[in-house]
Amino acid sequence: MSVRPFRDIIRKKTKIISVGKVKIGGHFPISVQSMTNTLTTDVKSTIEQVNKLSDAGADIVRVSCPDRESSLSLKEIIKNVEVPIVADVHFHYKRAIEAAESGAHCLRINPGNIGSKERVYDILKSAKDNNCSIRIGVNSGSLEKKILEKYKEPCPEAMVESALEKIKMFEDKDFFNFKISVKSSDVFLSVKAYRDLSTKCDYPLHLGITEAGGLLTGGVKSSIGVGILLMEGIGDTIRISLSADPVEEIKVGFEILKSLNLRHKGINIISCPSCARQAFPVIETVKNLEKKLAHIKTPITLSIIGCVVNGPGEASQTQIGLTGGGQGNHMVYLSGLPHHKVVSDDIIAHIVKLVEEKSSELEKK
Repeated sequence: MSVRPFRDIIRKKTKIISVGKVKIGGHFPISVQSMTNTLTTDVKSTIEQVNKLSDAGADIVRVSCPDRESSLSLKEIIKNVEVPIVADVHFHYKRAIEAAESGAHCLRINPGNIGSKERVYDILKSAKDNNCSIRIGVNSGSLEKKILEKYKEPCPEAMVESALEKIKMFEDKDFFNFKISVKSSDVFLSVKAYRDLSTKCDYPLHLGITEAGGLLTGGVKSSIGVGILLMEGIGDTIRISLSADPVEEIKVGFEILKSLNLRHKGINIISCPSCARQAFPVIETVKNLEKKLAHIKTPITLSIIGCVVNGPGEASQTQIGLTGGGQGNHMVYLSGLPHHKVVSDDIIAHIVKLVEEKSSELEKK
């Protein structure tokens, strides 16, 4: 069963580009990205991390290329991973050219810190020759000097002007295979910049709150900023920037999309915060279930509620539900209807078994 959202989000229709096998824009699913934090020259460790991110659900992974050895290392990395690779390049245009020639599926550049237009044009030619898309990355912390002099400080208008200048530069060379980001660590600045840019172009937008912070603070800031924009139909791909294990970025990204009914992957657990009415330890139960069900990729809704105040109502809206009952006997709901009871000691194993069976059933359909 599935619950129809109160309001369907209508996405703005944007141009479609390709990042390897992943389509960005148009009607295609909003993709979730992350970035490795290994030394790219440590090829083995980088491959391992990319594959961990892929296993967690990453659609695209970005890899930093600060030097020639790193950009050339992409050849071996790309051979040993399944997800498309974006080469992150700053300052030196030759790194971008080397990355494109090494097989990168996309280049992330800020044309403002690459240097002359001629160098940017050289990158565009290499990207064209190697069927490589580009992300124009505008950041409030690295705006061009002339734009900062005009606006005195980073602001949405400055970021949008910078982005529009880069768009014209690309279009003048008949290069249209690109997406754009206008990121800031300030939620309000980012939201306003993306809103304004969305009205001025129809290229796909890469959303994110840059340098958002640690897992908790960064997750909250990103959920607010990215969530607001997605609710307004803005955005085609997202990256949640956290000072944490990159796998956590993928988890948070998918939770944002799931909460807005934009993408469904894995278990969506609805659970209560627990109180004195709880008939079993809700917090520990949910924590254990999250770990034991992390391998499930099939979208399944699961409610874990400690008592009968909201339990039956929540269970009626989920595929599998558990509501706390008296004397250690708890009601299990299947497809929204009460089905059987389970004792406290058996909750974890029993719910895991039910979810795995449901996942297997859905995968066969």
